[in-house]
Amino acid sequence: MPSTELPQQMSARRIDRPVPLRERVYQAMQELIISRQLAPGQHLVESELAEMLGVSRQPIREALQLLNSEGWVDLRPGYGAFVHAPTEAEVDQLLVVRSALEAESARLAALNADTEGVARLRKLVAQGEAAVASDDIDGMVAANAELHRCVTELSGNQVLLDFVSQVDRRVRWYYTPIARHRGNKSWQEHARLIDAIEAGEADTAAKAMREHTERTRESYLEQRRENPEPDVAPVQVRSRRRRTAPRV
Repeated sequence: MPSTELPQQMSARRIDRPVPLRERVYQAMQELIISRQLAPGQHLVESELAEMLGVSRQPIREALQLLNSEGWVDLRPGYGAFVHAPTEAEVDQLLVVRSALEAESARLAALNADTEGVARLRKLVAQGEAAVASDDIDGMVAANAELHRCVTELSGNQVLLDFVSQVDRRVRWYYTPIARHRGNKSWQEHARLIDAIEAGEADTAAKAMREHTERTRESYLEQRRENPEPDVAPVQVRSRRRRTAPRV
């Protein structure tokens, strides 16, 4: 019987597949939601989104289905699509999980990080501080997300990185409205965390990360109670025209 195994010396060129339009639309809309350009509770009108992104309504409809399946958008029969307004319980639960994951990331980073890795973290702190000084909220959020990801990368645990990556977009979504309020305090906490990682003090690094993520959680919940997001969006709320967004 002939062998069914492929010869080891056989090489094949992988087929490059272009990213489907619905996936590109999905990614663009997800970023608009994360950055709060599309606000929680906002009514999403297919024709307006199609005009904004420079596509037809079909990929918009498909992207809305994907976003709904992942909890970014609520589809209400007879009323349409609305940006999901996360409940306090949703946010609290995710940030508690994030705290546990990232405390372990910090502990392992203190055991495994090299000089180059610590330098990367220091550079990200400088970027975050510069963003605070210029009141660049997008820059604050981006630097914060990258720093936390870098800590997990330095942990050397790929499974941990996979789990943290799964919650990263939600964390950015929740962090955006409090980035200005957290301001320099957040970056001072980051600096103390990096000091512990550089010194190889695993327990101190884990504690610093746990306290840092807890302050972020408390800040978000405090901000939410002062400025509650709608649990149910009014039907008449429509997405605003003249909004700028990258065409896909």
